[in-house]
Order: sequence, then structure tokens, then C-alpha cells
Amino acid sequence: MKASAVIALAALIAALLALATPANALERNFAGSAQLDYQLVPTARNVKTFPQAFDGFTMELAGKLAVDFSDHVSANLKVCYGCHGFEADMMYFDVRVADELNFRVGRFSPSFGAFNLRHDPANHRLSDKPLPYDMGRMLRMRQWNLSVLPSPFPDNGIEINGTKSIGESAQLDYAVYGVTGFKADLRPTDINFQLSRSPQNYYTDNNGRPTVGARVALTYKLGDASDVTAGMSGMGGTYDPENHETYFIGGADLALRLDKTNIRIEYLARRTSFDVSDRAVFKYNVAGERGNFSVKHGAYAEIEQGLTPELDLVARVDGMARLGNVEAGSELSRNASVVRYTLGTAYAIERGLRVKLSTELWQFSDRDLASGRKLELTMHAALAGSF
Repeated sequence: MKASAVIALAALIAALLALATPANALERNFAGSAQLDYQLVPTARNVKTFPQAFDGFTMELAGKLAVDFSDHVSANLKVCYGCHGFEADMMYFDVRVADELNFRVGRFSPSFGAFNLRHDPANHRLSDKPLPYDMGRMLRMRQWNLSVLPSPFPDNGIEINGTKSIGESAQLDYAVYGVTGFKADLRPTDINFQLSRSPQNYYTDNNGRPTVGARVALTYKLGDASDVTAGMSGMGGTYDPENHETYFIGGADLALRLDKTNIRIEYLARRTSFDVSDRAVFKYNVAGERGNFSVKHGAYAEIEQGLTPELDLVARVDGMARLGNVEAGSELSRNASVVRYTLGTAYAIERGLRVKLSTELWQFSDRDLASGRKLELTMHAALAGSF
């Protein structure tokens, strides 16, 4: 077992032991979630789609320990496991001066978008995440270099956030932060998400300059069981060791809750510059300074309807579009897109335990070189629980 996995397991065991140790001055809360998902791709050639997607069984699990030292100071530790192996998803302190002013220091997912608040598999009703936030389950993921912003995206840094009530019906949430940011090697053509999550370099910054970002969201209460939330997010910085290449991610989200019906719409886009010193690397001619960046758009719209206390029906349409030059060996064109249509159900067989079933139809703009297809079909069956 790798040293990083041993450390992660030791941290989790220590957290569990701490939970069992009596201390009258502290309040502790332990929670977790887990999901085992099976993805079947009936249209895949030779059945198996790896490394272009994680088919077959995949496992996600997380354990979180929260400790309140006082009314103003708390700490959170979360260890997760997924396609990236063991990960320290959060290890931070919160110092709360007031509801309107809180300082968060350590390792955490910075405030961006609405989906990240419910990225754990027990907190959403489908097996996989919306395409703009996908981390490994999308088809042709290597060609696309994953999504716009794979979630979760834990990072080291500091965040200032708070909540302000406006009258009896409205609430304003805000956050500003500085974090390490995403990474890549010298002269990159895109962000290297695997390097950004690698613990081999102790999660340190590769260029010494932080990524800065902010989020603001306004929630308005429509009734006892209804509300609407609108938010905007943005983050940006450099990602190569020489601080030459930049990225900026912006997004907007809208969520409407009407009793047992939830409607969510979210859009985000990432502009990423890349090195063009070796123009032979690229598939198309580089058009001066206008050809040294790409833009990846992503969006989803979903409706979640509770049919009974145990059964939920979910319908989602999501997609991505990538505009800009690509590497010479890429199967993507300079204007590539993918749209996915999903219909799924989630059934609670016991409290905190759900069965998830879904079917997805994919429509790509570019044909797969091996099969020549633009249409693909995937099916999911998962068991997800929380405790």
C-alpha cells in the first residue's frame, strides 16, 4: 500500500479513536457516505471502455469528523476514496467571528457553484455527477481531459465567508478565497488534474502564486417548503511552474425548490491559455495570440420529483462544448461538443440507504475512431448510503 494511503487510513483511524475518547469540553460529530456503482456501456466496442471511461464497478466513500471547540472555533477532517485513491478532502479550522464573518484555514473545497455543496454520492439522486463537474464516469474522458471543473476540488488556502439575513425572507451568502490552484508541467497544453491532486509533492504550489476566487448567492424564501437561490462564482490564476499560462472559471446557478420538486440549472466555463512555442504539437495551425487558448463550456438542467416518501424520479440534460486547438493526436475537433440525456430513479429501501438506477443517451459531435459512432448508451445501478 502506498504511503499516502497508509497516512489516510491512519488519519481516519485516529479520527474514529478521537470520537470515542470522552472530553466534556468538545462536541464531536462523525458522518460518512458510500456508493458502489456499476456502469454498463452496451455500445462499447469489445465491451470494456477503459481507459476512456471507468466502466464496471467503482466505489466512492467518505468519512468526516467535525469538532466544535467553542462557539467560535471548529475543525473538520474528511478522508475520501474514489477513482483518485485515498484523498484528504478537507482538513481545516473555522474561526467564526459572527454569522457574517468566518475565517476558514487549511484544506477544503473553495466555494464555487451550487453542485459542490452536494457532491457526495449520498447527497444527490443520480449515480454520477453533472458533466461540467464529472470526475471519471463520462465517456471519452481522456479525449476531453475530464470536465470543466471536476468535483470535489480540495485545495490548500484560506477562505473568508459569511451569511447575512435580509429581512425575514432573504439570505445572502458570500465567500472570497485564495488557494493553491490547479497545476501542470512546463509548457502545458491544458491543466493536469491528476497532478493537481497528487500528494507526492505534499500538495504544495508549483508556482508560488495563489488562485483567487469568490462566490455570492441570494436565497429568497417563497413559503414554508419553497425557496429560490441564485448564485455566481469565479476563480482564476496561473497553473504552470513559470506562471505563464492562466485559467479563469466563471459560473452561474439557479435552484428552485417547490415542496417535493427541485429544479436546478447551472452553467460554467473555463478559459485556459496554453504554450504554443512548439506549434508541431497541435492539430491545427496556431493563429497568433488568438490561438493560444481554449474555452470549455458546461451546463446542466435537472428536475427531481419526489413521487412518494421513498421514491424519487430524476431527469437531467447536460453537456459540454470545447472550442480551440487540440493536440495532434486528439480525436476531438476544434469545435467539439457532447450532450447527454439522463432518466433515473432513487428508491430508499431503508433510512439512509438508496438504490439508484439510471439510463443515459450520449450524443457526440465527433465520431469515435474505433467504432465510428456518435451515439453511445450507458446504464447505472448503484447502492448509496449515509451514516
